[in-house]
Amino acid sequence: MPTILKITAQDTFEVRHPVLRRGKPLESCRFDGDDLATTHHFGLYENHQLKGVISLFEQQNAAFENPNQVQIRGMAVLENQQGKGYGRLLVQHCETVLRQGATDIIWFNARESAVDFYRKLGYEIIGDSFEIPNIGKHYVMWKRLDR
Repeated sequence: MPTILKITAQDTFEVRHPVLRRGKPLESCRFDGDDLATTHHFGLYENHQLKGVISLFEQQNAAFENPNQVQIRGMAVLENQQGKGYGRLLVQHCETVLRQGATDIIWFNARESAVDFYRKLGYEIIGDSFEIPNIGKHYVMWKRLDR
């Protein structure tokens, strides 16, 4: 049974690098705000091995009027571990954590290849696609949290 634990920003690099920043310098795994006290990182472990990561940032998106927003960043599951439901478990864990606070909206920039995954979890696209240089086409996706 997988376990999800709070981890450090540095711990996320073990998964962020091969999945999200392959071929780029390790330092490219560091995101602005990673080390803020308001940022939270989680790792999914199975058999004491890190298989997936996700991070929550207190970040506002002007597309939403509600000020109680949190952005998901750096969601990744090791390639040889994908398809086992780990990504779904990580996102659902974050939703559970955020429901306990004042967060009303979760949003993120989803890679084009991940849109269907997030739609299955109830997230919707808002606005048009956009390009993140050297990474690819993305969409802003979001979900209102029910309490």
